[in-house]
Amino acid sequence: MKIAILPGDGIGPEIINQAKRVLQTLRSDGLSLEWELGAIGGAGYESSKDPLPEDTINLTKAADAVLLGAVGGPKYDSLPRAMRPEQGLLRIRKELGLFANLRPAVVFPELASASSLKSELVEGLDLMILRELTGDIYFGQPRGRRQTESGEDEGFDTMRYSVSEIERIARVAFDIAQKRNGKLCSVDKANVLDTSILWREVVTKISEEYPTVELTHMYVDNAAMQLVREPKQFDVLLTGNIFGDILSDEASMLTGSIGMLPSASMDVNRKGLFEPIHGSAPDISGKNLANPLATILSVSMMLKYTFNEVEASQRVESAVKSVLSQGFRTPDIYQAGSKRVGTQEMGDAVIKAM
Repeated sequence: MKIAILPGDGIGPEIINQAKRVLQTLRSDGLSLEWELGAIGGAGYESSKDPLPEDTINLTKAADAVLLGAVGGPKYDSLPRAMRPEQGLLRIRKELGLFANLRPAVVFPELASASSLKSELVEGLDLMILRELTGDIYFGQPRGRRQTESGEDEGFDTMRYSVSEIERIARVAFDIAQKRNGKLCSVDKANVLDTSILWREVVTKISEEYPTVELTHMYVDNAAMQLVREPKQFDVLLTGNIFGDILSDEASMLTGSIGMLPSASMDVNRKGLFEPIHGSAPDISGKNLANPLATILSVSMMLKYTFNEVEASQRVESAVKSVLSQGFRTPDIYQAGSKRVGTQEMGDAVIKAM
């Protein structure tokens, strides 16, 4: 099992170091894991004047999975758009054909009070959002700016999805729902958008292949409202790129801290890029303040979804739950009465709990 590890920028190297310790522990206990490091984002630009160097592309294509830290930072804001760190992330998704984004939103019992919602609304929440990554209005053509006949400037984008694009993300969602609680809610705007009408038709047709999964449909505005009104009604949410971008960020705040949330972006063969959803946080970089748990949980997702090492995945997740139950907290999730620790100390606690 070969892993390409891309630490990236800001706190990326610090949190990746803790994830590597988890991998080393698993390898010492007999799991056949190997990895190699590569540069991406600002680190790629500084080493090769490219946010996704050719060496990194080759490394990730040769690997079975990719583990990413974080990219970006204000020091790169003055670069041409094509050279900015975030372009490296967009390009690697395209190079690897990653089309399915998995974003779990799980509320650990010890952190329920950290949510901005009442504890009773979020305690026990275990939600998975499936977002299509390569289509929709973010990539549709034509797009751009032009002048109208009256001489006024206007911007325009194209929202589009093909049947095959919808089918492949729908099947991933149904497969996951089948392994969870058998409930799938597809989110669209079929009362207004032709793209969404097609989306709903295709998802409904695919549902016939999965008789054990209960399919419901919901308009995106209602889904946004229901996520904060009654989030535990959902098990798996399936949606397109732009709606998924918004809803997954909304769902992340139900948990109280984005420092706790991993994510996966998968190709058709379940090869994935696994990363925490948070950014590079350059303001706390190098200060031993970053929360490594989302990155460690990304390792758990990698073991489960790409390598099918369910037992090892559960071992990592159980270790995270254990350190939280013992009261260890990095500053982003610290509450009075808990034990405030840094990045390294949190990593120490996870390794000990394994």
